[in-house]
Amino acid sequence: MTSTTVSKAESLNADLRRRLEEAEEVIRAIREGEIDALVVRNEANGEEVFTLEGGVESYRSFMEAMNLGAAAFDRFGNLLYANRALTDLVDVARDALDGPVLFTALGANGAKALRDLISAAHPATSAVEVTLGSGDGAKHLLIAAGEMTLGTNSGVAVTFTDVTARINAEKRAQAERTALAILASAVEAVVVCDLNGVVTHANASASSLAGADPIGSTFDEAFALDFRGATGLMQGGDFLDVVASGQPIQGIEAIAPRSRGAKDVLVSASALMVGEGSIGTVVTLVDLSRRKAAEKQQLLLMGELDHRVKNTLALVVSISNRTASTEETIDGFRKAFSGRIHALAATHNVLADRSWASIFLRDILSTELAPYVNELGSRLEMIGDDIEILPRAAIAFGLVVHELATNAVKYGALAIETGKIAVSVAARDTYFEVSWKEIGGPKVSMPTRRGFGNTVITRSLQYSANGGASLDFETDGVRCTIRIPVEDVVQA
Repeated sequence: MTSTTVSKAESLNADLRRRLEEAEEVIRAIREGEIDALVVRNEANGEEVFTLEGGVESYRSFMEAMNLGAAAFDRFGNLLYANRALTDLVDVARDALDGPVLFTALGANGAKALRDLISAAHPATSAVEVTLGSGDGAKHLLIAAGEMTLGTNSGVAVTFTDVTARINAEKRAQAERTALAILASAVEAVVVCDLNGVVTHANASASSLAGADPIGSTFDEAFALDFRGATGLMQGGDFLDVVASGQPIQGIEAIAPRSRGAKDVLVSASALMVGEGSIGTVVTLVDLSRRKAAEKQQLLLMGELDHRVKNTLALVVSISNRTASTEETIDGFRKAFSGRIHALAATHNVLADRSWASIFLRDILSTELAPYVNELGSRLEMIGDDIEILPRAAIAFGLVVHELATNAVKYGALAIETGKIAVSVAARDTYFEVSWKEIGGPKVSMPTRRGFGNTVITRSLQYSANGGASLDFETDGVRCTIRIPVEDVVQA
């Protein structure tokens, strides 16, 4: 036997003596109760844990030390043990908690989820979330289950984690995101203040009214609203105090001096309620700029309407008196006066359709000639560019065209089928010259007397030094030269 062989044998004997001593120590520890479980390694199954006490006693100390609710079940779903944290979680007395009571406390959905977890438990832990109760008092639990060894049998260890705080925090965060999205999408200015009147949220419209980012400033500092009509007694913080006392405010007009153009705003405010208490104030500021502009426009229009009605009534009276002075019979007066009023009304109607802004000459000609001419296109020729004139000139021009058309129907070009009217427009320094020329009608001679129609034609546009008209009775047809003041023409 060589020395090498002797050395190996001695080493093997030493290893056997060491293992024998370890086995004797384990047997002694088992006999004296110092070991709860053994871990045995083998090539087939790897590590296996064998508890020595049996039941669940070896787990109790560990489970009671846990902050989470914990319970042990056998493979059939029977409750073997539950720690104090679980009894507190499901609000059941320690001595009253058993399997049926626990399943009842979890509700129908929770009980089903727990049974499914126990049935499906395997070395890889599985979990499910359940909700106990409803509304603000709902409790959310995360139940996780995993396989464990109970003596020579297997069971299931289950933990119950209260995740209510996390769920509620997520809901609050989602509510905050939703509120911010609504705030950002609101067209009107919306401001949220805390109980101290400090702005905590504001959308883009509110920042525009403040002239800067108002968050972090008090409402007064950020907006400095001017409550004209409150005699200086009310400031921004005053109405916040009123709202804080439980009285909402609606529809107070103010001026936001820091906005572009110092906009008029309509202020409303109410308490921001969360649960049963107020945590601040919500203020809305509606931009009244368009409404105020519309009101001013309406006042201007009312004034203009009043002015026009008075002028029109005065014109009607004048037409009535002048017509009466030139007509010899009541029937003649009725026809002449009615025709002139209808002519005046026709021009008014066209102007009204255009909101009394302006009107083209061709539109006036078409309106005034319509009662007398069936085929206007063949009887009226326009030469030169059409022009757009203001109401004052339009009314006067309409009366002139009515008198010319009436005369042409009785004695001139519109009295026969072959006659027509040529109207030309030419620009001059201080007026636009509109020429009315009758073509193809009977021969014309100077009238023996001057009627009111002639007066209407020559005087209607004399409200301006640049306006007026002249009437010439040429042999081949009447010619009327009308001067429309340049200030009454809409320049392109």
